[in-house]
Amino acid sequence: SLPQKTAKVAVWRQKGTICRWKSSVSFLTRPDRPNLAYRKLKGRNPGVIFLPGLRSNMNGQKATALEDFCSCLGHAFVRFDYTGCGSSQGNFEECTIGKWRKDVLSVLDELTDGPQILVGSSLGGWLMLHAAIARPDKVAALVGVAVAADHLVTAFKRLPIEVQKEIEEKGEWKFPTKYNEEGYYSLTYDFIREAENHCLLNSPIPIMCPIRLIHGMKDGDVPWQISMQVADRVLSKDVDVILRKGGQHRMSEKEDTKLLVNTVDDLIDKLATLT
Repeated sequence: SLPQKTAKVAVWRQKGTICRWKSSVSFLTRPDRPNLAYRKLKGRNPGVIFLPGLRSNMNGQKATALEDFCSCLGHAFVRFDYTGCGSSQGNFEECTIGKWRKDVLSVLDELTDGPQILVGSSLGGWLMLHAAIARPDKVAALVGVAVAADHLVTAFKRLPIEVQKEIEEKGEWKFPTKYNEEGYYSLTYDFIREAENHCLLNSPIPIMCPIRLIHGMKDGDVPWQISMQVADRVLSKDVDVILRKGGQHRMSEKEDTKLLVNTVDDLIDKLATLT
């Protein structure tokens, strides 16, 4: 009931993890691809799935906050690591956007039942769009945090031609970031070339479900304008873009986390009224 749910939400906001039933690490075995590490809470639908960003994993602050919240509400929740990341099997150097897309679909198909809300952070936001296109009957809503749709490809193509050729010859691109001690993520040239096959912003994006896009205007890694482009390109009419003036890329401040959880909570309520 609504009063009971409101009480649970209030408890989460005041005391955080008091509701939490801790999930344990399991592995999704796949005959033709590396096993994926995941944590899952059983519960009612719509379920929530968290998709981490580039070089991130399922143990980040946003993922654990959402798990705490879903535990409070009794909703199903899944967080996982892509191939070659975190506790999952595979080599990062051999990964591609296409392989990670398949990871997301494996999680959707094998670990969940019924409608799901996908929450994608940065590169995970790019992948959630692909999942919504591939599984329109299962993906009920999307929440993007600093969505990085096409960003790696766009950033590469903006480099001077001579720099692009140098990267091609070396076979490696040191993609600049503020969130690594070295100041960059090492990506292969083949990774970038393969990623071109998954760009979405050059044409209408066939997604019809509700979409919420949260982006910090102080994001030094992924421009907030990308969220505006996504909003413009998707076919859905139910799209909100939420810009936080002081928000950084990771959106990990306490108020950022509250905004994310409240956004997911509002979508859960919205989907309940639609069924």
